[in-house]
Amino acid sequence: MSAMPRRREPTTPGEILREEFLIPLAMTQKQLADHLGCDVKVVNRIVNGRAAVSTEMALKLGAAFRTTPEFWLNAQKAVDLYKASREGTELPLPLVRAS
Repeated sequence: MSAMPRRREPTTPGEILREEFLIPLAMTQKQLADHLGCDVKVVNRIVNGRAAVSTEMALKLGAAFRTTPEFWLNAQKAVDLYKASREGTELPLPLVRAS
């Protein structure tokens, strides 16, 4: 049994953060960074897809936007798995068959 490959790249947590939270709230990255107690560079790297959402940041984003940390981590996981599947790593055959 093989998993169907994703056809489109998943939306990054940074794009979700920008499009669904920062823009509608008219909030700058600096304002968010100050609210979260982190450097604006951290928020900027996430928004621009240059850094992953960590578990600590997922907790902070969840608290700030009344979402769950899992929301942010699931978005990050989807991106990570998509990228890993595109690297061409040879996967082993299944050990057992489902009956």
